[in-house]
Amino acid sequence: MSGRVIVITSGKGGVGKTTSTANIGTALAKNGARVAMIDTDIGLRNLDLLMGLENRIVYTLVDYIEEKCKLQQALVKDKKIPTLSLLAAAQTSDKTAVTSEQMKDICDKLKEDFDYVLVDSPAGIEGGFQNAIAGASEAIIITTPEMAAVRDADRIIGLLEANENILNYKLVLNRVRPKMIQSNDMLSVSDVTDILSVKMLGVIPEDENIIISTNKGDPIVNMENSRAGTAYNNIARRLLGEEVPIPDFEAPPPSFVERLKNIFLTPVKI
Repeated sequence: MSGRVIVITSGKGGVGKTTSTANIGTALAKNGARVAMIDTDIGLRNLDLLMGLENRIVYTLVDYIEEKCKLQQALVKDKKIPTLSLLAAAQTSDKTAVTSEQMKDICDKLKEDFDYVLVDSPAGIEGGFQNAIAGASEAIIITTPEMAAVRDADRIIGLLEANENILNYKLVLNRVRPKMIQSNDMLSVSDVTDILSVKMLGVIPEDENIIISTNKGDPIVNMENSRAGTAYNNIARRLLGEEVPIPDFEAPPPSFVERLKNIFLTPVKI
């Protein structure tokens, strides 16, 4: 049985697409799956940095295309998880170095050996995006609760719907701040799903530990007691077929006084 090829995309840059790829891929591998991640952002590679693998890159995606190496030589294994591998983008080549047909061929080869192939798409809707979706049959759209990001996500959804190879797609809402939602200063989860009409795969709360993990080159799913790490791990579990509820970030937590009232007003059973 061949693996699943999932493109992770957004349209808008800076919404956490590469961070999501690194963490979802790591979480899937920690749950026992064989995972390959492809960085398709030719010229601006970052996925290797987030994985802490920048010093291990010998060959890149373009080196394989130009027949300078075999595909297995270009795949870099994660330092901690042997079932997790990365195919890095080239930093120096032009963006036309890879065609959609070549990307599809790479994905077809990888899904023979891996359970999941995650394709980290570059920002925008030009050639890089078309290449990234070429070999995929599923998509994860990353957005944040901002109107500009949601509008760009809506544009991406239209392009995915027009692509007959993408069989299903789901949404991940990143950088959610419950207090801002409760004070009506940020779009809520239901606001975003109402606008985009897409099934939600996961909600990632704002977490300053993301900055720490990015600078360390160690995905946040490896950090214990991290809110964002727990959310990414739950996304991986949903992809693996588990029923994991998405937390409700919209209802404000009860105040201390309200909790006391609940305790004292609860009828005692005799």
